[in-house]
Amino acid sequence: MKHFPRSLFARTALTLALAFIVFQAAAFWVVYRTLIVPVAERSADDLAGLIVLSAQTWVELPPQTRAAFERELARRHGLRLTTVDIGATADAPHFAFRTQIESALSSRVGDEVILHGVPGTDAAWLDIPVGGHDLHVGFFPRRYAVKPPLAAIAVIALGTFLSLLTALFLVRRITVPLARAADAAGQVGAGELPEPLPETGPAELAELARRFNTMAAEVRALLDNRTTLLAGISHDLRTPMTRLQLNLEMLRDAPSPARIDRAVADLADMNRLIIGYMELARTTQAEGRVRFDLAQLLEEAAVDAGLSWPGMTPCMIETGRLAVRQIVSNLIQNAQRYGGGAPIDLVLECADTLARVIVRDAGAGIPDDQLEKVFRPFYRLETSRSQATGGTGLGLAIVRQLAEANGLKVVLRNRPQGGLEAVLEIRR
Repeated sequence: MKHFPRSLFARTALTLALAFIVFQAAAFWVVYRTLIVPVAERSADDLAGLIVLSAQTWVELPPQTRAAFERELARRHGLRLTTVDIGATADAPHFAFRTQIESALSSRVGDEVILHGVPGTDAAWLDIPVGGHDLHVGFFPRRYAVKPPLAAIAVIALGTFLSLLTALFLVRRITVPLARAADAAGQVGAGELPEPLPETGPAELAELARRFNTMAAEVRALLDNRTTLLAGISHDLRTPMTRLQLNLEMLRDAPSPARIDRAVADLADMNRLIIGYMELARTTQAEGRVRFDLAQLLEEAAVDAGLSWPGMTPCMIETGRLAVRQIVSNLIQNAQRYGGGAPIDLVLECADTLARVIVRDAGAGIPDDQLEKVFRPFYRLETSRSQATGGTGLGLAIVRQLAEANGLKVVLRNRPQGGLEAVLEIRR
């Protein structure tokens, strides 16, 4: 087993080759037993009958006509009859189906017949005692030997060979994409983004390549988010930690309630940042699906955010309830932070197959080329990274990851009359 091929193609090719060799051997054996051997036995029996009949005819002919009969037998059938000792040796030349011929002659003569040969010739000879004469009969085995059906054997061999090539070609078409996927998986495991696999070929392999490409892109995005998250943590925590350290150093010389309050505020900022990081980390896992009333959930979210909610008829959906609640809350908070102080509209559209939650504000909106970028962790339209003006930069990133993990869709678009509209789509 040490030298047994390890690749799928090599193992499959070897297995197919062995299977086709066994098939070829079985096919040849069947042809030999059912075609060649019966034909050889029939041919041997016909030859034995011809020899015995010729010998009996020779005996019954007048002596003066026997020479002409002998010449006619030699010309037409390649048989020679003579009473002259031809000097036969103990054994005839080897030829195929000799056993069948001897058996057929023995059966016709009524006694055991053994073929002999004459040195320097390919003829086979036998002795037949008929009518008081000891006749010597000779014939050429090549003339009566059964020729194997080479055409049939060639067709079987060619069909087997073409079948093997076709099978290997098909196996190759399957194993090559799998080998590419294995190499690409190794690159993904090393943290690299491989070249996209060709999404061609049979439907199953094309779907496999499509899903692998999607997975590789998601893994790359996850690694990028991790890097961004670590960079954001180090950046956002450094400022409050520096202020906290400065206040503590100054408290050594001049204790002050105001400095203590600022230190406590810095700790609160740090705690809020850590909570945001933990929420972002938890959004990669899907929540269990439950059936609930979306209208009731929006009423709870509106009350918590201080919004007016006119109420709606029940809208039953089945998805992660906590995920929907957090998405709606984050969208409302984002609208309140950037809406310029104008009232926030919370709207529910409930159709047969789709429920849509819309949060509208009257703020400055977002440039069209940045509507997708704001879903990245720590991406802010304002660059100060101040907690007071820009938040942590994680709210919309949490919204997007929660939506993707639970099979939901969130889009942002600018309103023609000004402001931003965030839409959460839920399949019913």
